[in-house]
Amino acid sequence: MSLFRRRRPSVPQRPAPEGADVPVAIVGGQQEAEAVPPAVRAAASWSWRALVIGGAVAASIYLIGTIKVIVVPIAVAILLTVLLTPVRNFFERRLRFRRGWAAGTSLIALLVLVAGLVTVAGRSIVGGFQDLADQAQAGFNEFVDWLASGPLHIDASQLSSYTDDITSAVSKNQSQIVAGALGAATTLGHVLTGALIALFCTFFFLLDGRLVWGWIVGLMPARSRDRIHQAGRRGFVTLSAYTRTQILVAFVDSVGIGVGAAILGVPLALPLAILVFVGAFIPVVGAVLSGTVAVLVALVANDWVTALIMLGIVLLVQQIEGHLLQPFLMGHALSLHPVAVLLAVAAGGFTAGIVGALFAVPIAAVLNTVVLYFHGHDKFPELGKEDHLTLRGEEVLPSDGETPVMVRRSEIGLLVANETGAPRPQWQDAEAAQRMAEWRERFRRGGDENG
Repeated sequence: MSLFRRRRPSVPQRPAPEGADVPVAIVGGQQEAEAVPPAVRAAASWSWRALVIGGAVAASIYLIGTIKVIVVPIAVAILLTVLLTPVRNFFERRLRFRRGWAAGTSLIALLVLVAGLVTVAGRSIVGGFQDLADQAQAGFNEFVDWLASGPLHIDASQLSSYTDDITSAVSKNQSQIVAGALGAATTLGHVLTGALIALFCTFFFLLDGRLVWGWIVGLMPARSRDRIHQAGRRGFVTLSAYTRTQILVAFVDSVGIGVGAAILGVPLALPLAILVFVGAFIPVVGAVLSGTVAVLVALVANDWVTALIMLGIVLLVQQIEGHLLQPFLMGHALSLHPVAVLLAVAAGGFTAGIVGALFAVPIAAVLNTVVLYFHGHDKFPELGKEDHLTLRGEEVLPSDGETPVMVRRSEIGLLVANETGAPRPQWQDAEAAQRMAEWRERFRRGGDENG
């Protein structure tokens, strides 16, 4: 039977003579891995990591696009919070308002200001739109006469045929036009919903912004919380510098172009100034588009000489902005090269339209500051590291100083195991080892005192 089968005695193998070919056993593909050049292995490692990062970024963009009705109002609320924080501090510290009253008063003041600007601009548009429409009709008639009597020699019959073609195309695509109108109505509903969400979030960010930030930081690993908090403080300063600088730059642009349009007698000077103010929040592209609108209005309402002068005013204002205001006011707060700004605006515009172009530069600036801080370069050393969050009644202390971050129970268990003779864990850095040694010494002292 097989159970009582006698095993064959093992024969000792003789060592192979020198120079003989010895078969090598491949364990876990190690021999094949050594056959691949190091450059190819490094390229493969970078490739799959880049694919994973690209997939994560694409999934994040898709998710943000799916819930953009919520994400965009929250982003607007963060910008409004950065803008209104000094106003809230003024009401709270100088006028002795409570935090809730200060936040509410700041938000109401902003709403009153926006409503006033919209009212004044609306009256100006209602009063000057009819004159502008008449002047545009007269300019179109002059253009038609030039087509007939100019070098193109296009007679009235050809123009009427072109008009009929346009009318027939509009009638054929009437269903698409109606669908577009319904889509615009839906978009208007989303805008109103987003405005309510933005105002609601702005109020509570002004009221309990530190608590909200503390909750977010509390979701991070315990050893990284203070470092994330310090990076967030620097990102907030960067966002504040960007927002206030853009407001000042937009104000200078709107005043320069608006005053120039008023001096030249261009109608709708105030609405044009407000349009320039809003467009200036989109770097590079917004100023160009709003200036183009001002030049076109001057061309339609006046003549080509006025349009050329208006173009010169727009170019002058933009040169002052690009070579004086932006470098002087931004300073090292953003530290973004103009090429990086242009690429960020282009990427944001292609990805998310006007909203992406609006938020591309502040997001890039904040990421630049945060990433540099995590890599050891502090752009705002004057902020210091004395400000710490309080989570669940305990202050989050830095992990790289004399007092370590709150130690988790698992780490304490490892320390107790080490004291009882268990093998020590292989820590990856010297700071963690030093931190564990300090806590081990504290446990030893506590045990000696308790006897």
